[in-house]
Amino acid sequence: MRLLAGATIRHFAATLLFLTAFVVPARAADEVRIQEEIWALPLPLPMFAYVVRPVGDGPFPLAIMNHGVSLNPVDRSFFPLVEFRDAAKWFARSGYLVVAPVGTGYGASAIDTPERGIYGPFFSKVGKCTNPNFRDPGLAVAQVDLWIIDYMAAEKRIVPKDVIVVGQSAGGWAAIALSSLNPSQVKAMIVFAGGRGGRVGGKPNHNCAPDKLVAQTGEFGRTARVPMLWIYIENDTYFGPVLARRMHEAFVAAGGKAEYHLMPPFGTEGHFFIGSPAAVPIWSPLVTKFLDAQK
Repeated sequence: MRLLAGATIRHFAATLLFLTAFVVPARAADEVRIQEEIWALPLPLPMFAYVVRPVGDGPFPLAIMNHGVSLNPVDRSFFPLVEFRDAAKWFARSGYLVVAPVGTGYGASAIDTPERGIYGPFFSKVGKCTNPNFRDPGLAVAQVDLWIIDYMAAEKRIVPKDVIVVGQSAGGWAAIALSSLNPSQVKAMIVFAGGRGGRVGGKPNHNCAPDKLVAQTGEFGRTARVPMLWIYIENDTYFGPVLARRMHEAFVAAGGKAEYHLMPPFGTEGHFFIGSPAAVPIWSPLVTKFLDAQK
């Protein structure tokens, strides 16, 4: 399928090749030496990725980190390269090669035209709240994760079957969707404030069809068997404690494997917990314990 005109593809590829030349080493006392890079991912849907990894040739275990979404085109254009840089660096210092793809239509890759529908479900839409489609956008990003796993394995950069997937907000929802596919390479998934359809019209605690979101969560849980850790925050105004617990209950009742934790209020908006450097010492012991249990 031809996604872009030839000239646009050539410009995109040239930009990606230029950006991959930049490597920013990072080190703190008594920590694993890591380096940060921008990579071109030549996937069926090409995209940028922020990559942070231990210094060396590897192979390393892989951590894919999926960001949230915005329905505002201006916000998408100015989207940061990575929302959770400090969190990504923590995983890298724990030994992971971290790949955080920048969703098509975001930041420097905001080259699509929504009216043309080139990228369809990759563009964050769930439709009208009277009949939202929560399933397909989640599975679309899950497909990107599968492409990344296949690409990194083919490049012999990762340890086979030692992959974790981490996601925040819509990225967390994508992890829940991916769990329903039970990819053999993925040993664990971590969800921070996962969901879709939060804050409709910008209103706090105003969700798009919450009953349907819960129902679709249960549907994903029906076939999901990958161990998961779900972390939500008390003062999250996108997916608050009541809705988050309903989603978890539906997921595990259907057969999914998910450990649920509700964290105390954090800052003025708990939804962006993972993006704060100050939050790393709070969630990292929980994540370490969970990942150690999967060894």
